[in-house]
Amino acid sequence: QVQLVESGGGLMQPGGSLRLSCTAPWFDISSYAMGWYRQAPGQGREWVASCDSTGETTDYTDSVKGRFTISRDNAKNTAYLLMNSLKPEDTAIYYCYADLSLDRVRSRPNAATGYWGQGTQVTVSS
Repeated sequence: QVQLVESGGGLMQPGGSLRLSCTAPWFDISSYAMGWYRQAPGQGREWVASCDSTGETTDYTDSVKGRFTISRDNAKNTAYLLMNSLKPEDTAIYYCYADLSLDRVRSRPNAATGYWGQGTQVTVSS
């Protein structure tokens, strides 16, 4: 069951920037760790970034370190993924995930304990 709503995807040229947003219309995310995953055509879902409930602890997969920034605004019940210096290999559907466990957000997402969004398409192409 989809509980999160992503937005902000689109078509961008290499080197450009996009900011994805993830909102939770039906529950309060302030106690949840948040993460972003992506799935490229023909590939499995890949963890991209995660943060704890306060946003103070963040982590990134190596391929996006220094280019992507995860953040959150609990007052707006929204998490973000700012993507700079986009590359064609960043093309994928990006999914938001929320879970009470940061460990599960980081490495063991589980639909039985957490919540997914429906995904937003990001295409990087000239």
